[in-house]
Amino acid sequence: MIGARDILAGSAPVIHVVITQVKGSSPREVGAEMCVTATGLAGTIGGGQAEWQAIARARQMLAEGAMRDRLDIALGPEIGQCCGGRITVEFQRLGETQRAALLARLDAQALPHLVILGAGHVGRALARVALTLPWRVVLVDTRAEELALAPAGAETRLTPLPEADIAEAPPASAFVITTHDHGLDFLLTLAALRRRDAAYVGLIGSETKRARFERFARETGDVPTGQLVCPIGAAGLGDKRPEIIALMTAQEIHATFVNAACTNRTSCTNPISGKTAQI
Repeated sequence: MIGARDILAGSAPVIHVVITQVKGSSPREVGAEMCVTATGLAGTIGGGQAEWQAIARARQMLAEGAMRDRLDIALGPEIGQCCGGRITVEFQRLGETQRAALLARLDAQALPHLVILGAGHVGRALARVALTLPWRVVLVDTRAEELALAPAGAETRLTPLPEADIAEAPPASAFVITTHDHGLDFLLTLAALRRRDAAYVGLIGSETKRARFERFARETGDVPTGQLVCPIGAAGLGDKRPEIIALMTAQEIHATFVNAACTNRTSCTNPISGKTAQI
């Protein structure tokens, strides 16, 4: 899957497309952006006909050699959209300096960090879903044969000590424990909870497994278990297919990443969009 970094680090001419003004209802906020080349693109300004028009104009600019442009787009029935608002979209052909500045901005943005401990069916399914999101995804296992099946784009760690990856992850990381061994599951879950700074700690299993883990945690010492999510993906309403568990778990993780970015009780910044919202 092509990303903005791939485009900006490449050699193809690029048009940077950004929403600079919104009036009324719009599928995306001010600052939503895309990088467009003659054959590729990364990012989105909301989809639909408005985005199609923006992409078409950007590629026309590339063909013409144009440097800058602006479009004012009404999001109404005349273009097949029902938002009812208006957006102003600005276009700029990127020179080397602008490309470097955008790359530096992307590199400065710390991506939410997801560590999946266990590369079995559910772990791999979750990695596939997570790779479609702006997260750093690390898949950890003690078994080389399972990691060999990991989806392209996921970081993989073959290690006899997966707890070390828990210790080394940055603050506000998400940890999902889904190994092939219940005893290992419990030890890794304990390690993640002991950090006390995780955005999310999820353990695959059932209510029965959660109860057993809580007894284990009490016997082991003073470990808070209130943060633990077990079973993961409960919104799947008992559907145990790996793909459904993965999708519902990704939704849980996204919500906790947003909550972890809250700075006070009245507002928080979404780490995905960068948008500050009232809560």
